[in-house]
Amino acid sequence: MRDVARMAGVSIKTVSRVVNQQGEIAAATRQRVIDAINELGYRPNRLARAMITQRTHTVGLVIPDITNPFFPEVARGVQDVAQEHGYNVFICNTDGGAVATQKALYSLADQSADGVIVFPAALRDETLGEFAAAFRPVVTINHLFEHQNVGCIMVEIRRGAQMAVEYLCQAGHVAIGMITTEHPPKMKTRRVLGYTDILQAHGLPIRDEWIVTGPATLDGGYTLTHKLLDQFPEITAIFTYNDLMAVGAISACKEMARGVPQDCAIVGFDDIQLSTVTTPALTTVRVDKYAVGQQAMHCVLHMLEHPDQQFVPTSIPMQLVVRESA
Repeated sequence: MRDVARMAGVSIKTVSRVVNQQGEIAAATRQRVIDAINELGYRPNRLARAMITQRTHTVGLVIPDITNPFFPEVARGVQDVAQEHGYNVFICNTDGGAVATQKALYSLADQSADGVIVFPAALRDETLGEFAAAFRPVVTINHLFEHQNVGCIMVEIRRGAQMAVEYLCQAGHVAIGMITTEHPPKMKTRRVLGYTDILQAHGLPIRDEWIVTGPATLDGGYTLTHKLLDQFPEITAIFTYNDLMAVGAISACKEMARGVPQDCAIVGFDDIQLSTVTTPALTTVRVDKYAVGQQAMHCVLHMLEHPDQQFVPTSIPMQLVVRESA
């Protein structure tokens, strides 16, 4: 830093302010410092800086499935806000496993991450509570958890499911099945609760055997749709846990010579980019995935700057997008 300061003709403090993006510095001065940094090949020692600031300017993002198109959009929202504030993001993929999720959290803590953002659906609350008791801030996505060290970003999932099933009911469907994920127990998920809310409101029977579970993937949707329609051919509409399952369901219907939507309407969830290029284009419930990531990172920053405050959960609304599959 002394070499940079000498070459740029500024104080060491000014170099520090440029490197740490702090304070108001004249554009010409900032550029002289940057030019000197580039010429000398100077790189800040993050470990040394962390010993002084007690921050590493790193945040961990723990996601269940990096191959699912939902999560890269969330990650981009996290990263864009992080970069604006001088933070780096480390992504951990867990394949949805509780043990892998727990290991990722503690690994990030061991690496002195300043905060973590996690999709913790696979974790028991006791496990999450034990981690939160020793680490702050933790930001959960789609998992409401009351703890002074935890902030929550909550998508209005139950309301989104209600909108999807209400649309099917308004279209005249009375035999509506659902394919959903294996974990957690199906009758406790907000999508299933939204589904049953509307069936009950319309006086339609809630048949447990019409709710089938499996992997939340293309193959899972394909296999479960075959299973559901083979056993219950009277079903004329299917609501799915996510868009990947919905695309798999469309493929299964085509194979079974059931037209979509004329023989079987299908509604997905998430509105990933793939939903616009399927044939037919997928009717789905839109989640602003980028905004979810942005809000999660803003929550981390807020909790770092205000360690004595409890963060009020942030709610993300949903929107039904009507296309061709229903």
